[in-house]
Amino acid sequence: MSIKDFVAEAERCSQCSYCKWIPFDQIKSLRFGLGCPSLAYNNFNSYSARGRYSVILSLTKGWSDYTDKVKDIAYRCMNCGSCDVSCKVCRYNLEPLAMTRELKAQLVEDGQTLPQHTVIINSIKKDYNTLSRPKAGRGKWADGLEVKDLSKEKAKVVFHAGCRFSYDAEQQKVARTAVKLLLKAGVDLGIMGKNESCCGGRIYDMGYRQEFKDCAQRNIEAWTKAGVKTVITSCADCYHAFKRLYPEVGSKFEVLHTVEYIDRLVKTGKLKFRKTIPLTVTYHDPCHLGRQGEPYVPWKGKEKKIQNQIIVYEPRRPRYNGAWGIYDPPRDILKSIPGIELVEMERIREYAWCCGAGGGVREAYPDFSNWTATERVEEAKATGAQAIVTACPWCEKNFSDAINTMGDKMKVLDIVELVEQAI
Repeated sequence: MSIKDFVAEAERCSQCSYCKWIPFDQIKSLRFGLGCPSLAYNNFNSYSARGRYSVILSLTKGWSDYTDKVKDIAYRCMNCGSCDVSCKVCRYNLEPLAMTRELKAQLVEDGQTLPQHTVIINSIKKDYNTLSRPKAGRGKWADGLEVKDLSKEKAKVVFHAGCRFSYDAEQQKVARTAVKLLLKAGVDLGIMGKNESCCGGRIYDMGYRQEFKDCAQRNIEAWTKAGVKTVITSCADCYHAFKRLYPEVGSKFEVLHTVEYIDRLVKTGKLKFRKTIPLTVTYHDPCHLGRQGEPYVPWKGKEKKIQNQIIVYEPRRPRYNGAWGIYDPPRDILKSIPGIELVEMERIREYAWCCGAGGGVREAYPDFSNWTATERVEEAKATGAQAIVTACPWCEKNFSDAINTMGDKMKVLDIVELVEQAI
């Protein structure tokens, strides 16, 4: 595809501004009613999905050329997908998220890149991770665990730690705990260790399509060689990449997030909570686990018009509106832990506010990224919760950094940590 494929969409956008807010019937207060961080922070229409459609029109029709402002407008999108689900409340023939991704991909193809992103891509090519760490150290987080090394052995299930859980010393305990729980449940489990590659999801959102495909092929080939049937990860970014993006390049593995598997164990009685945790928490829905966590549905069809007016798709096109993401499993786990009181924020499920870490924004625009996280922390504080719980290391890192900047004392926890404490 190219941005030319989105010209028709750009021309039929009705400028309703739904892409800027959460759906109006979901708004509980003006303070927490906005949906698009890019628009809210930059306060100019060009930074909304509607504005980016206008950029595509301008570029494709020759009204303007690439400028630093065009790059800024494109790359300041976190690809969180809030605009996409809000748009689809009242429209069926626009794909704002796909459009913003394609705009970035076009910029990359035409050499209009950011130096901060180039550093990440160089790290991917050299060491297969986004954090510029040596490839040889990727599996050290699992030292001491009695788990299979799938570079030498075979197993039906692979646990994919992901870049941040692999290299962030403060977060590695989450991956270790997840593996312990799975092993205790009798799962035939292994890890790729130093041979694990970045999922590629983050660089896909930054516009680097070929580099994403390289990451996908490395992982798919490694899993196939190891006899893997199921992939489990504790990272929302990895989950989305494996669930939604990998099938387009040939992947046929079952994909589960750790919260899905733990929820199964709890509901089948294989995992029981014996300890009480007196804590009031609120749950943050990661974008890539929630509204972008819906399963991939293949489609190869055509857009047609009835009477040259009404747009239809033959065959019927899948409608990713965020409603079927992973929302209940993490909440059911929290509700089943004795002593935990779950209080909800105003923007939840497919309408959740982004943590601010995605789409290459954390790396290229740290102030904007931190502001976005701060907004979510303020929303969490408004519930009276003592801790914000989530299921993604990137969300957790961004929230922790924001809280430190704020000088606040709110705790940030991965749901796996609470599960371990309650067993």
